[in-house]
Amino acid sequence: KGAVTAHHATDEPDPVTYSGRGRPPRPHRYPNRPISLREHVLAAGRQTAITVTWRTGSKGAMTSQFVILPVRVAGRRPHPAGDGTLPVNVLIAQWPAGETEPIKYWLTDLPADTPPATLIALAKIRWRIEHDYRELKTGLGLDHFEGRSWIGWHRHVTLVTAAHLFCTELRLHDPKAAA
Repeated sequence: KGAVTAHHATDEPDPVTYSGRGRPPRPHRYPNRPISLREHVLAAGRQTAITVTWRTGSKGAMTSQFVILPVRVAGRRPHPAGDGTLPVNVLIAQWPAGETEPIKYWLTDLPADTPPATLIALAKIRWRIEHDYRELKTGLGLDHFEGRSWIGWHRHVTLVTAAHLFCTELRLHDPKAAA
């Protein structure tokens, strides 16, 4: 299992000149070795963590502490910006009270001025996605297609998606009718 590495957002690349022989190098090279996301968060420290409530569940407010840092994601195949530099992404790490280090990490390319509560709510929406997918498969028949053509599969998925939209709208406007 490989760890995702990143440069600090403040790291500036050194331009690389092309000698004219061989494969052209990447236009920029970062002088510092990228470090793991875990190392970035630990270097920032627990004191940078903020407390965020992302939603209210059946047992009350869902709250935890998060460290939010700008980083430049590196790795084997980074996706450089148009000028060849690595774009700045936002690293989110959940670091609950009582834990010695962060327990969950997320990377996003949303704008840096996105409010922390929005970032966390979007990172924590996995439950809703899994619930909807389970409903699409079991309740609406997404996995029942047995045809052989792409057009038939496309029609099936379109109808299942429309049915899911109808159920979602019904649930939002009249929860009793959706039961």
